[in-house]
Amino acid sequence: MPDVWSGVAQLDAATQERLAAVLETRGADPQQQEMRQAFLADVGFPAQARVLEVGCGTGVLTRVVAKRSDVAEVVGVDPAPSLLETARDISKDIAKVSFQVVADGTALPFDHKSFDVVMFDSTLCHVLEPDLALAEAFRVLRASGWLAVFDGDYATTTVALGEHDPLQACVDATMANSVNDRWLIRRLPAMAQEAGFEVINTRSHGFVETTQGGYMLTVVDRGADILRGLGQIDQSSAEALKAEARLRVDSGRFFGHISYASLTAVKPGSNSAEEPSE
Repeated sequence: MPDVWSGVAQLDAATQERLAAVLETRGADPQQQEMRQAFLADVGFPAQARVLEVGCGTGVLTRVVAKRSDVAEVVGVDPAPSLLETARDISKDIAKVSFQVVADGTALPFDHKSFDVVMFDSTLCHVLEPDLALAEAFRVLRASGWLAVFDGDYATTTVALGEHDPLQACVDATMANSVNDRWLIRRLPAMAQEAGFEVINTRSHGFVETTQGGYMLTVVDRGADILRGLGQIDQSSAEALKAEARLRVDSGRFFGHISYASLTAVKPGSNSAEEPSE
C-alpha cells in the first residue's frame, strides 16, 4: 500500500486538509513537544544560524526553531503545495520563517554550503531514496554544520491490549498507508555515516497515550477508513472500531504507544573528500 504522505499533492482537497490537521494535532500534543525539545537540545546551533527543514509539512517544528535566539532564519521546504500554503498562513507573523519553494528532499534547490543546520522531522521514513536526501543535506550544509533527524520507529506502533486485538488492524493499516519504511530509523546511524557525517548522538523517545488518546485516535480512525476503503470491513464495522477506541479512552483502558528516535551528526571540515566541489 503506498505511503499517502509521499503523494499528498495528488490527493483531493478534503484529504489534504485532513492530513494537515493531523500534523497540527500531533504538533500540539505536550508529549510530542517535549520529545522535540529534547531532540533540539542535542543540536549545536551556532549564533545566527541559518536552518533548513526538509519536509516541513505545516511548519510545526519550523515555528519552534524560529523562536530560538541563536537562529537567524528558518527555511521550510515540502513537496506538497497545500501543506506549504497552510504553513505560510500559520506562520505569517513570524519574520524569521519562510516557506518559499516546493521541493523534494532528494533534489534541494539550494547552493552548496548554504545552511548551518538541516533538519528532518518525521520525513525520511516517507522518502523513497533516503540516502539521496542525506547526500543533499550533506551538500547544502556548511563545514561543521549539523544534521538533525527525528523520526518514528513505526514498527513499534500499537494500541493492542493483547493478541488479535481488532484495533491493532486499524493501526497496521494506517502505518502501511502512511510510512514508506517503518524500520528506517534503525538503519539511520549507518546511513548517516555512509553519507559522510560524523554521528554525534542518538536518543530514544517514547510516546504513550492512555486517558486522552488524541493523536493515536487519529491513527485508529484513519486505519478504520482505510480498511473500509479496501473493502475488508463495511461502514458499520469501521464506525464500531472507532467507537471501541473511544470507549477504551472513556473507561481508562486505552493504550497507544510509538517509539521515536533522534540522531544528530556533523559534517566534517571543508577538506573532507566526500564534500562536492563548488
